[in-house]
Amino acid sequence: MTPQVDPAEVEFTAIRAQGAGGQNVNKVSSAVHLRFDIRASSLPEPLKERLLALSDQRITGDGVVVIKAQTSRSQDMNRQDALQRLQQLVDSVAVVAPPRRPTKPTRGSQKRRLEGKSQRGELKSSRGKVRDG
Repeated sequence: MTPQVDPAEVEFTAIRAQGAGGQNVNKVSSAVHLRFDIRASSLPEPLKERLLALSDQRITGDGVVVIKAQTSRSQDMNRQDALQRLQQLVDSVAVVAPPRRPTKPTRGSQKRRLEGKSQRGELKSSRGKVRDG
């Protein structure tokens, strides 16, 4: 179970959306900037460290996640979208992948690989010029 982001720790700022949209886009501040301070959050320490170690362009050098949501015309829907994207970011580091243990190829797989290489070599060598003799 991954920890949920507390909406009280998230700071929202309404801004004007970019791009086409006619007169409405120039009047209404429907886009949302979400700011989430990782270090000041109530997330578990290991999770904070993994979030800060991510090489994600949305995470600033100060450890603040900045997400811009402007897909919807509704500010409330953009707010929900930004929160959902922040939760996905937290969920992505919540599960730690087990370390990979390198294995050696089996004797049979090595034999099959070398046989395939020699067959390919024979095929290529047979493509030479034909000589009368």
